[in-house]
Amino acid sequence: MKLTLWRDDVDLRRVVVAAWQRHDTRTRLYLCVEHDDVIGFGEVAPQPVALNGDPSLDDVITELVTFTLPQVLATFINEGAPPSWTRLARFAGPRSASQFAVALVEMALLDRELRADDLDIAALWPRHFRTPVQSTVSLLDLDGEWEVEGVARVRVKTAPGPVSAAALARLAQLDVPVLLDFNCSASDDGQVIHQLEQLHDVVAVDAVEQPYAAGNVIDHARLAEQLSVPLSLDEGVRNVRDLVQIVRYSAASLVCVKPARVGGLANARTMVQRSVELGLRPYLGGFFESPYARRVHRRLAENCVNEPSDVGAVETVGASDAELARLAGGFGYVPSPVVLERSTVVSTTP
Repeated sequence: MKLTLWRDDVDLRRVVVAAWQRHDTRTRLYLCVEHDDVIGFGEVAPQPVALNGDPSLDDVITELVTFTLPQVLATFINEGAPPSWTRLARFAGPRSASQFAVALVEMALLDRELRADDLDIAALWPRHFRTPVQSTVSLLDLDGEWEVEGVARVRVKTAPGPVSAAALARLAQLDVPVLLDFNCSASDDGQVIHQLEQLHDVVAVDAVEQPYAAGNVIDHARLAEQLSVPLSLDEGVRNVRDLVQIVRYSAASLVCVKPARVGGLANARTMVQRSVELGLRPYLGGFFESPYARRVHRRLAENCVNEPSDVGAVETVGASDAELARLAGGFGYVPSPVVLERSTVVSTTP
């Protein structure tokens, strides 16, 4: 079995400024698993720096090279075959970077396993929904163009403080509801309530997202009682235990499930299903992934998510139709040779 890890550094065509971070560049990590002349690809796109409980890019690379990939290779040597993708969630360690690393390997193994069995992903995840697309914009930097055509909801990055007249005018042009995303930047309830009051007659607010720190269900529950719209949690959603706590404290009505953050596709699907059972509204989030991972996430979403989700394209500078190459079976596509040729090989096994 051969494992090859690449990194592809790209500039986003549309910069998105959040409370604690400016999203203008991204590094996508690709993994190819090859065995018996059958390949499979995975991808994750970690943040450049560790923030709000999520690991940095360097953390994830270190985790992959030091722990996850050697563990996968050792399993192959001991068993004579690549481990099934269904086992990968158990490979995760206690570090947040481990979830991203396991998610990357799991996607690649699933892709390869389906192709080895001459199956398409539809055999595993039949389509039950035509999941609407959610896009992301920012009130913190109004210089850039907002891409909102054809979307069902817009995640709007914000921070505590009054909304400018220019920002209100921009919001008034939207004809779809918004998620007001504070990214853990609020320090008291009034900051959120006052901003929501400013937007009351300007735009339809579907929910307020993650005002306080990840894991802070107490403050979120108190705030939820005072809001005129639902509360959503994002950074605070990492495992099934979090979902149970959210419901126990009535801390939110919506939850954002991000496959890389929760340890992969299998865990994400389980958490979506558990969310529905608990009476929550789950949607699928992302980390500015390439067209490849976004297509994979769309297939998962269409199987189990009917809320608007982050499954639309993330445009990059110089991007073209050559970002993807068709390949029968599996997810139906792989990162194209154009992408891999411009990428840097981080590690490879013989």
